[in-house]
Parts: sequence; C-alpha cells; structure tokens
Amino acid sequence: MIYHHEPHRLFAVGAQQTGQVREANRRQSIGRLKAPMMVAASLVSMMLVQGCAKHSENNFVVGSVTQTYKERHPIVLQEQEKTLDIPVASSGYGLPVVASGAVKDFSRQFRKSANGVISVMLPSGSKNEAAARTIGHKIVNVIQDSGIPRNRISMVTYFAGDHGANAPIRLSYGAIQASVAPCGQWKKDLTETRENKNYHNFGCASQQNLAAIIANPADLLGPRGTTGIDAARRGNVIEGYRNGEEAGTPDGGYGKISPVFAAGGG
Repeated sequence: MIYHHEPHRLFAVGAQQTGQVREANRRQSIGRLKAPMMVAASLVSMMLVQGCAKHSENNFVVGSVTQTYKERHPIVLQEQEKTLDIPVASSGYGLPVVASGAVKDFSRQFRKSANGVISVMLPSGSKNEAAARTIGHKIVNVIQDSGIPRNRISMVTYFAGDHGANAPIRLSYGAIQASVAPCGQWKKDLTETRENKNYHNFGCASQQNLAAIIANPADLLGPRGTTGIDAARRGNVIEGYRNGEEAGTPDGGYGKISPVFAAGGG
C-alpha cells in the first residue's frame, strides 16, 4: 500500500516545529530587551527621588505658622525673693518717716502677692546691733498696723560682720512672680523672610510687659473662686419680694422725656 500524503504531513510537522522555535527565540529576545529597560527605569526613578529630596530643602511651606510668639517667649511663674533694706545707724534708735512709709508699701505688696511669712532680719555682730534690735520691733509694729497678723511675721538675725557699722535691717518674703526670658536674641537675618515666619525676637517685649502688669500672677493658673454671698442683703431682697415690693433698683426719674417734646410742641 502506498500513501501519497505522507510527505505533506512531514512538511507540516517540520513547519510547526520551526514556528515553535521562532516563537521561543522571539520571547527570549523580548526578555533580553526587557531587562535593560527595567534597569534603566529603576535608575530613572532613583534619580527622580534624589531630585525631589534635594528640591524639598528649598520648598516653601504654605499654611499656619508653626510656632507663635507665646510659645517662643512663654510667661513663666516662679517664686522670687522680694527684699527691702532699712539702713540703721549705730546711734539712731528711731524709725524715720521715709523708712516707715517704705515698710508700709512693702507690707501691702506682701498682702497682695504672698501667702507665707514676712521675715525681719536683724544684724548681729555689728556696732549697730543694739539700735537695729530696737528699730526692728518698731518695724514689726508698722507691719502689724498694715493688717498682717503677728504669726505671719518672723524675726531672725544674720551675721553682719562684713557689713561694717551700718548693717541694714532686711525685710524679705517669697512671692510668685511672672517673668519672661530676656529679649534681644537675633538668631537669623531679618531680611530672609522667604518662609513667611516671625523672627525669633518677635513678641518678646509685649510678653514681658504683660508679665510686668499682672497684679496677681496666680490668676494665670486659673480663675479665682467666687466670693461669699451677702446673707443680709439676700434676706432683705426676699422679704421685699414677699411684700410685693420692686426687686429692681429704682431709676430715680432719670431718662424721662421732656414734657415739651411729649406734647408735640415746638
């Protein structure tokens, strides 16, 4: 038996194998091309990242200021010693009028800003020791007359050998004081304003002025408590309300229209 179609089948099989070889070669060539392209893409991305990193140093930040002058120059509460020196002569045993006025002012400041004791420090070991002891008791009397009880006044002595014959009597007490760090720190050139930020010393003077005018620095810690209710006044108001009286304050006839204008004359 003779098959006439056998050469065609062999040719078809050979053509199919040749196509598979070409496809494999094409894929291999594409793979060889992709590898350098991937490496090149990685290098380009790395260069772009580095370029962005360098560019970010000179970027302008648009938005709110990161730090205000209140944060740069905060008002700090700390305890400070307040002192007053009263000069004492070795031959003088009286308290001068000027010194008495200074003691009164010092006592008033103590009542406003302190809750502890006020110390009267007398010199010891100096030539005016006896005179200072006598004047010291007079100073205590002035302090008491200013409204400070005796249990809040402490009399102590200090060695005054180095102060000579006219060692002073020192009054002192500790009080809470509001303060701000010293101003005048110019850390950068004021002409460099590209970042749109306040310079470091901005607002320092106003913070110091605010700390200086605060009457009671403890108010910065929180609001004060309410004072006690006037029970007598409350009783009178309630009693008047029960009797049908007006609870409000009488106006006294103020604010009435003139009769000329009320009648429409003129």
